[in-house]
Amino acid sequence: MRKLNARLARSWVLVSPRYLPFADAATSELPLGRLMRLSLFQVSVGMALVLLNGTLNRVMIIEMGVPSSIVAAMISLPLVFAPLRALIGHRSDTHRSVLGWRRVPYIWFGSLLQFGGLAIMPFALIVLSGDASGPAWIGYVAAGLAFLLVGAGLHTTQTAGLALATDIAPEASRPRVVAFLYVMLLFGMIGSSLIFGLLLANFSQIRLIQIIQGAAAITMALNIIALWKQEARNPDLTSPERPQRSFAEAWQEFRRGGRSSRVLVAVGFGAAGFSMQDILLEPYGGEILHLSVGATTALTAMLAAGTLVAFAYSAGAMSRGADPYRLAGYGALVGVVAFSAVIFAAPLESARLFQAGTVLIGFGGGLFAVGTLSGAMALADNGHSGLALGAWGAVQATATGLAMAAGGAVRDLGNTLASQGLLGPALTGPSVGYGIVYYIEIMLLFVTLAAVGPLVRPHSERRLRSQSSFGLAEFPG
Repeated sequence: MRKLNARLARSWVLVSPRYLPFADAATSELPLGRLMRLSLFQVSVGMALVLLNGTLNRVMIIEMGVPSSIVAAMISLPLVFAPLRALIGHRSDTHRSVLGWRRVPYIWFGSLLQFGGLAIMPFALIVLSGDASGPAWIGYVAAGLAFLLVGAGLHTTQTAGLALATDIAPEASRPRVVAFLYVMLLFGMIGSSLIFGLLLANFSQIRLIQIIQGAAAITMALNIIALWKQEARNPDLTSPERPQRSFAEAWQEFRRGGRSSRVLVAVGFGAAGFSMQDILLEPYGGEILHLSVGATTALTAMLAAGTLVAFAYSAGAMSRGADPYRLAGYGALVGVVAFSAVIFAAPLESARLFQAGTVLIGFGGGLFAVGTLSGAMALADNGHSGLALGAWGAVQATATGLAMAAGGAVRDLGNTLASQGLLGPALTGPSVGYGIVYYIEIMLLFVTLAAVGPLVRPHSERRLRSQSSFGLAEFPG
């Protein structure tokens, strides 16, 4: 492992520091090689997200003919565990272990859950494809279980992994370290989507099964390498004698924090506005614009790239004293433009316009997430930042899951009504159901703007923040 760390460090030394914006995250306690190795668990999480939210949802809807409402429900299952991330982090903080480990058990069992879900998935797809003699409901149940296990595993692994990174890194460098890890998640998503797109250029069910099996093996390999000899054993931290903090008292204090309710309302509507299309974007490209599996899989990379650009822009804007809620409002406005472009791509038969809209969805969503997260951070007083960010993540994840499930159901209902001529002679094509979803998202974003508006400070009250800058360190994955 030392040789691997040394090779990674030597390879990065050859790159000029000006091209490595997170090079200053490395310290003597956490060298760059070790940090690069630790970041591999984020790559595995990004790969799982692309596989579930990108490749599989398009294949199951288009190639296998599974109703989009069922696929939407399956893909939303992993988000059931997202609101529990705060609890998972708290349990890893207070974990009792005679070995002196707090984070290792959670990362390890999270990795096992990811592997188990990906191991079940190929057999579920075989049943769903009709190549097996068993009843179809077994395939639906198995696929749902696979999605659930992968979701529980990635949320557990990521939460404990980010906590481990903050434990290892010195206090001064923790924001940059966790920022680096989150950016590695996005790079993992981009790289995985591009690789999956190339491998599925000539689609076949056997090739898809091989990719899923390979992803399961790579997940375990990456997480084991990332975890190996990272956390030092410290029995004092896992002693049952350590006092524990009351969650109920901290939550009551957070609720008395002033504008927290309006912030969380804005987060909920905005997250729903940007997420209803999550499982429909690739099927829309395949069914309406006739894009290949590889081309639609690459849409995930475009979304992630737009989000990365938004993060970079937001970091500069926040360091110059930009109001976080104003930034969130700009994100919602960009989202309105993005969904309008996606809607017009169908009648214009323009794949380029559709791809541009996809990038803008990622950019607008990134601006909105950064703005509302910064606002949630500002609500945290007396060291309750974990609670504030946990509330932000819980609302964001719950709204995302409900919106994704509703998006598939609305699309199916809209197409059914259109095919029966109940929406009029002008609305009878297969794009009608998708269009209804995108119109609803635009309306949700306008509601978001109404919720965010009163939170924005007037220009006369804006304070310069030259001494502070927004870091992605506290951004929950």
